[in-house]
Amino acid sequence: MNMSTVFLNNAFLPPKQALISPMDRGFLFGEGIYEVIPSYQGTFIGLQLHLNRLFNGLKALDIQNPYSRDKWLSLCQQLVEQNDGDNLAVYIQVTRGSSTIRHHGYNNDLTATIYAFTFSIPTAPLADKRQTNAYTVSTHQDLRWQRCNIKSTSLLGNVMHFQHGIDEGNKETILFNSNQELTEASSSNVFIVKDRTIITPPLDHQILPGVTRYILLEILNKYSQYKVEERKVSHQEVIRADEVWLTSSTKEVAPVIAIENKPVALGEIGDVWLTAQSLFSQYKYLYL
Repeated sequence: MNMSTVFLNNAFLPPKQALISPMDRGFLFGEGIYEVIPSYQGTFIGLQLHLNRLFNGLKALDIQNPYSRDKWLSLCQQLVEQNDGDNLAVYIQVTRGSSTIRHHGYNNDLTATIYAFTFSIPTAPLADKRQTNAYTVSTHQDLRWQRCNIKSTSLLGNVMHFQHGIDEGNKETILFNSNQELTEASSSNVFIVKDRTIITPPLDHQILPGVTRYILLEILNKYSQYKVEERKVSHQEVIRADEVWLTSSTKEVAPVIAIENKPVALGEIGDVWLTAQSLFSQYKYLYL
């Protein structure tokens, strides 16, 4: 963790001085939007894309965007500059704000609460089979709410699914809907590879529009020789895949080598992953 200076409602503060009302609707109802934006040596990955998603989430929750785009950009840069560390992620959270009463209905005259801090992240993942962090995962029926496309702070469902994997000795949980179709993982998007075709589910209400997912698809379509498909993916396709990957802002492209204690293909990191991570490492800074 790296947060010697945090930001709360127009002020940069030591963490212990950052106090939020217990009547904040983010605390009482989980009513807010968040983003996690990685930076390496002061250079952000997909910063504009993350802000676009933040703005879309605020609109979906009917929370007025408190800042201009330029002010958000400045805030992110200042937080990185005021905190030590070569590799930092900026966490941003915006809630509807505090009310004098607890009531499910809300007024549009509340002042949003803006909180942001940095934390240390590992060095950027390497396209190296010997050094990458390979994942083993659990599976579960997706029991979260029906608007997972919104990056809400209401993450109880995600937390419970993630902990299910931890309790089984794994690092993630891959989720399937009631039709046994792949949605995503508890904190990641999911890709599979079959016969050198790269496949991921299409965006809808079940899936967070991941920034890394977007950038990877753009890079693969532009720079790789592989066929890329966005379509429904069945449980059996995942189990029988040649490769399975997880993507997120801090994982980038992470290979999965076992699902429910059974190996993915031969249980080894695949060659298509190596190409995908190599291309991502090469071109990711082009996507602002």
